[in-house]
Formats: sequence, structure tokens, C-alpha cells
Amino acid sequence: GIGAYGTGLLMLDHQWPLALALPVGTLITTLIGIVIALPALRLRGLYLALATVAFAQFALWTFIHWDGLTYGAAGFVMPRVDFGVIGLDKSLGIYYVSFTVTVLMLWLGWNLVRSRVGRAFVAIRESEVAAESVAVDVTLTKTIAFAISALYAGCAGGLFAVLLGVVVPEQFNLFQVVLQFCMVVVGGLGSFWGSVVGAILLVWLPEAMRGLQELLEIGFGALLLGALLLFPGGIAAAVRKIFPHWREPLRRTMDDR
Repeated sequence: GIGAYGTGLLMLDHQWPLALALPVGTLITTLIGIVIALPALRLRGLYLALATVAFAQFALWTFIHWDGLTYGAAGFVMPRVDFGVIGLDKSLGIYYVSFTVTVLMLWLGWNLVRSRVGRAFVAIRESEVAAESVAVDVTLTKTIAFAISALYAGCAGGLFAVLLGVVVPEQFNLFQVVLQFCMVVVGGLGSFWGSVVGAILLVWLPEAMRGLQELLEIGFGALLLGALLLFPGGIAAAVRKIFPHWREPLRRTMDDR
């Protein structure tokens, strides 16, 4: 939500172009993510997850009540983005911008998980004590993880605002938090490509159920429960079971150490 509001307000109130507002909105979200990480990292496991959900709800409350900045519960309409200079209408322009940014983010993520930082993420996930024993700075690495997560979320939020053409608090309710959690669980915890597949699946599902909005939340609950029962490790674990010799970058780098 912060990325959407940051990008949208810069474009609406300050007449910034999308090419400038999106990176700055993403940067603002990243900095806020770092600030949140500092106290949140005192918590672990379920308590850390609850803290992030609590912050999301606090952000939603702020969006609704800070009328002077966010335009309150009514939200605001995004300024029209003109892609005419490159010979594209709005729909095609947003598509190509979103596609380009998505490919760039996937490339950055792919290289990240293959890097030393990615190996540190896995080491901490497996055992913080063991990670510290091999000179991994756990606090710094977790802060980096928060910052990267905020960067991706902020960029996605900015594109989301441009795509819909309107920003209202309702777009960032608790269901959206649960939806993003489901993407990771269904795709497979700790899996790069599993998360991508999970995101694609759960973005497509609401469109497929557009005419059955009253069943949407029940459908998500059933999907999550079914995924946990049939594939406890998510889609990625099921693929690894079928193709045991296939290994993702994170697993390959850890196995080779």
C-alpha cells in the first residue's frame, strides 16, 4: 500500500512523471521497511509474522484517517499516464512497463539467491546459531531481507496503482496480506520459482472467479488447505518429488558448500 500511495501522491500532488515517481515511491517503501525491521527483528517466528500483519493494519488505518495526505477513505484517482510519446495507448503502455519491471525484478531476485547474500538467507533459515558460527551477521542479513521485501512490494504497489487508475484503502486490506502469504505457501516456502508460480496462480484465480465474488475468500481458504494437505511443501516440493534431480539455485548453492 505504501508503494501505491507514494507513487500515486507524487504523481498527483507534485505532477511527477511515472518514470520518476515509481523509483522514488519504491525507495520510500524500502526505507520504511528498514525502519520497521529494526524493532521487529527482536521477534521471531510466528510473533514476527504477527508484527508484520499488525503494521499492515496500522498502515491501512493511516490511509483511511490521514485525510490531509492520503485523501482519506475515498482515496484518489491517479493522473493519466501518457504513453503517446512512444506510440502506445495507456493499456499497452502499462503492460509493457509492468512486463519490463517484472522481468528486471525476476532477474535481480535470481541473481540474489545465487549470491553470497542469498546463501546467508538460507543459512539463517536453517539455523541462526549455525549461521553465526560461520560469520554471518544475522541482524544485518535480516534487515537486508526486510529491505528487499519492501523494495519489491513498493514497486509492485506503484504499478498496481497505475494499472487500476485509482488508490483507495480498501485495496490493501487484510485479505491482501493473506493473499500474498498464500502465494508463498502454495508455491513453496524457500522456492524462487515456486513463489513465482504461486503468485501467477493466485492472481489468475480471482479473475477466473470474477462472477463468484461471494465465494472468493472461501475458494482461497479451500485452496490453501488443499495445498497444505496434498503438497505440504507447496508446488515446488511436488515438482522436486517428481523430478528429484532438479534443484533450484538456493538449494544447489547450499548443497555445494
